[in-house]
Amino acid sequence: MTALAEPLLAHASRSLPRYTSYPTALAFRPAPDDALMRRWLDAIQPTDALSVYVHIPFCERLCWYCGCHTSVPNGYDRIAAFLDPLARELDLWVDALPAHAGAAHVHFGGGSPNSLSRKDFSDLLGSISQRLTLRPHAEVAVELDPGHLDRDFARGLGAAGVTRASLGVQTFDPGVQRLVNRIQPFERVEAAVADIRGGGVEAINFDMMYGLPGQTPDNVAASLTAALSLAPDRVALFGYAHVPWMKKHQAMIREDDLADVAGRWSQAEAAEAVLIAHGYIRIGMDHFARAGDPMLAQLASGGLRRNFQGYTDDPAGVLIGLGPSAISAFPQGFCQNAARVDHWASAIDRGELPVLRQLATTAEDRLRAAVIERLMCHLEVDLGSVCVEHGRAEGALDECLNLVRALEVDGLCTLSSRQIRISPTASRLVRAVAACFDDQSPSPSRRHSLAI
Repeated sequence: MTALAEPLLAHASRSLPRYTSYPTALAFRPAPDDALMRRWLDAIQPTDALSVYVHIPFCERLCWYCGCHTSVPNGYDRIAAFLDPLARELDLWVDALPAHAGAAHVHFGGGSPNSLSRKDFSDLLGSISQRLTLRPHAEVAVELDPGHLDRDFARGLGAAGVTRASLGVQTFDPGVQRLVNRIQPFERVEAAVADIRGGGVEAINFDMMYGLPGQTPDNVAASLTAALSLAPDRVALFGYAHVPWMKKHQAMIREDDLADVAGRWSQAEAAEAVLIAHGYIRIGMDHFARAGDPMLAQLASGGLRRNFQGYTDDPAGVLIGLGPSAISAFPQGFCQNAARVDHWASAIDRGELPVLRQLATTAEDRLRAAVIERLMCHLEVDLGSVCVEHGRAEGALDECLNLVRALEVDGLCTLSSRQIRISPTASRLVRAVAACFDDQSPSPSRRHSLAI
């Protein structure tokens, strides 16, 4: 493994957004009501396809590393009570939407969607598919906790309409699992994969992590080797974000058990070496896929996208978010639901779409978003061409190039005229280059994760 050069080490130590949107959610402002979002809904055209995200804010266990909006229900009563306002929120969306071209993508996240019973999950998916008109060949994806995945639930996913399952594996090292309160032996995950495939869902994603307490390059590589023996189609390789001032349960993780930035880099490099050796191809900064995967086709054609679920081949221009904390995205801006379940449910009781925060984007925001997305997805951008595509002069963002030139000196990228390319050795640090075009996010911010 190569040593991390001093300039790259400095950038790897920065706290930076993951740029699943631009502007990021930190720029959202309080929404007085749902009026603005309803105006954006009215602008949807009959030819516009929808994407749908459903947030299930429950887990059977709380993992110490988790940064998600979730809680442990301690019984099914809270989950059952949650499903009624969720169904009524769907009613509100259906009533507010004009004619559209149906749902091209449905994604269940959380939390752990498999905290629902098989019947409740199947009924919920069926209702969304019918009422929002699931398009032919639409992708229906669900995030799963394999350590608490009931076999009946797993084998019923295909019949319910799921086409892709994403398993939060993270690590197979028993010591690391104990340190993060996520015990799930390899055999448990292996059985879960077999049950999911046995039920007719062939597309499998794994989430893996580095930077967790007790992780080393060797045990990270060993976990990746074990994971790839189960032949996932895609692997997302995430660095643990230690933010106990935001997520209080992360205080259960001792900082002395965490690697420094150079150690995190070595862990990421060890994981990537295993993935490349097994034939997986890098997508952006942290995703990998086997040859023939649809996301690689979009990468090759220039159609790869980035949204709140990360890298995606989802073509829809409108994202509808259901459930507490879910974010909706429109060509005109973003809206986020209330995160607290009681506040979210109270808005629904009043007959309101439960938006708590929002941001109307400007033409300048949309231009910068396009540049950032191109960098994050394709690790290069022709800045002048993107400016022209947005009706601006080629040099409209030239003031950002001084920042890019400084990163070129440090080895993060190359700059030729207005063509920016991320250096092969610095693809994990693409966020630092993207940040050159960000004039919205506070910097530095303790609410962002380390760049590596």
